Amino acid sequence: MSAHTLTVAGVAVDTRHWVGGERVTSAETFTDHSPIDGTVLGEIARGTATEASAAVAAARAAFPGWAATPPAERARILHVVADGVEKRIEDLAIVETHDNGALLRSHRRGVMPRVAHNFRFFADWLLKLGHDDFATRGHTNHVSWDPAGPCVLITPWNAPLMLASWKIAPALAAGDTVILKPAEWSPLTASLLADIAAEAGLPAGVLNIVQGYGAEAGSALVSHPDVRRISFTGSVPTAKTIAAAAAANLVPASFELGGKSPLLVFADADLDLAVDLAVEQYDNAGQVCLAATRILVEETVADEFTRRFTEKASALRQGDPRDEATDIGPNIHPRQLEKIDGFVQRALTAGARAVIGGHRGEGQFYAPTLLTDVAQDSEIVQEEVFGPVLTLQTFADEDEAVRLANDTRFGLAATVATGDKARAERVTAQLVAGTVWVNCFFVRDLQAPFGGSRQSGVGREGGTWSFDFYCDLKNTVTAPRGWRDHG
Repeated sequence: MSAHTLTVAGVAVDTRHWVGGERVTSAETFTDHSPIDGTVLGEIARGTATEASAAVAAARAAFPGWAATPPAERARILHVVADGVEKRIEDLAIVETHDNGALLRSHRRGVMPRVAHNFRFFADWLLKLGHDDFATRGHTNHVSWDPAGPCVLITPWNAPLMLASWKIAPALAAGDTVILKPAEWSPLTASLLADIAAEAGLPAGVLNIVQGYGAEAGSALVSHPDVRRISFTGSVPTAKTIAAAAAANLVPASFELGGKSPLLVFADADLDLAVDLAVEQYDNAGQVCLAATRILVEETVADEFTRRFTEKASALRQGDPRDEATDIGPNIHPRQLEKIDGFVQRALTAGARAVIGGHRGEGQFYAPTLLTDVAQDSEIVQEEVFGPVLTLQTFADEDEAVRLANDTRFGLAATVATGDKARAERVTAQLVAGTVWVNCFFVRDLQAPFGGSRQSGVGREGGTWSFDFYCDLKNTVTAPRGWRDHG
């Protein structure tokens, strides 16, 4: 086995970058730990401006050939990539669970199959992408989607491969080439994807992967003058830094950022359903940007809701994510755990009350927490915690519910529980959010637009919206006359 290979539960993973169809080393490395027990998984190549420049050069060199590849052939290769993902679902699931601490059962049954689906969906959407021609004073307008060029994609650690494939698949389908910078806290499945893509016949340089820190590799990538698109999922402060770098080169950028989403529970709702929806917000140890972390309950049912919630949430099993019986795994990193606990302890000091939780567990675990007696303008209500921490507030009527729901700087998602269809229509029409769920949560279709309002993001992904971003749209106008007869 190569000195640059580590083994995770029997699965071999190359620790080097993937540039121009080859493995590339760096002068330095960074250490990757498992959040399950803190063990060292391995030393990972640490990219700098040198590796970033090489990756952009490889993507630029590969772009003309990939852009000229017929759409049907691009789609075929993406389907083969999906085949490769499906063949290695178990390997990918095991590696990602060790790397980011999310539940193995979720990776096996949902997350990794979704990775394959992402490639298949955008491959198929490419082949039906189009706009009806239309006439202007006898002239014909024809809209086309032209590949834009090399794209830099920067992805987070909470769902590493799924969120990477969500960006990679449409970019490659569009005819662009890609440089992926995975999160340094969970880089391993991106390396496995490089192997899968190469085996699928993806030409060298079409997909490149540079590992490392945002301030080093990431900064060099987003400021490179040869990059034509930047897509980032992560925090608001980092997005502002990337936006400034993109602006210097007039590069279009797409941002999917944080959230502080509300769950509105009205008195006419099915309370058992509402409780189920609320407890579901602890999924992935609360490390979900879409999570409805602000529970807003109509005051007439608040006590009963809290009682049922406490009973159900207290039954959740927290432990080793490799155990099928585990409901909540560890948080990703000691630094993230400190951040979560800091939010909670400051809230408790300010007068909040912990109905459940409110403290750290052993290792990198944080107890599922519900805080009440919180002020609307408090930090715990206004800022994203990104951990298993929910707040509960009450409202008197529909108007107050909407006011509280919209009263943050975010606007990523919202969830509404009500038994009144007319009320659902009234309330959802007033909510500031990119996605609103009514009596459900996390139902996602790649045909739908996804993104955030306010400081939750810029742009939309999904279906044709993804191609609108990753392409240069062209309108060709043809006159009805002026043709010569070549017959």
